[in-house]
Amino acid sequence: MFRGVRGATVAKSNTREAIMEATEELIRKLIDVNGIEEDQVASVIFTSTSDLNAAFPAAAARHIGWTRVALLGAQEIDTPEGMQRCIRVLIHWNTDRTLDEIQHVYMHGTEKMRPDLYPNNKLAVDD
Repeated sequence: MFRGVRGATVAKSNTREAIMEATEELIRKLIDVNGIEEDQVASVIFTSTSDLNAAFPAAAARHIGWTRVALLGAQEIDTPEGMQRCIRVLIHWNTDRTLDEIQHVYMHGTEKMRPDLYPNNKLAVDD
């Protein structure tokens, strides 16, 4: 079965280090809670808000060893009510997990983007 898993986080600042750190933390958490292996991943889409331009979030996936996966980065639509310094990810992967077994991960204030999953989701990571 082909599924998607979502996540979001916030970088502390618009620096390469902050963007890489935030994105890597998010990817590792998604991998950990969902048991994702690179060979199962078809592609990954990263988006970031317009105030993050010091690095490509997709570079964090390469940094953790995902060297064969198709990666794509894009800019989020800049809306007045949007979050600042926000990085989002959508991983497309082959899994036997049902939709109810997939764990989406929203961290560092992005939990408010998914009120259906929070505040009782134990995967939330506080600032």
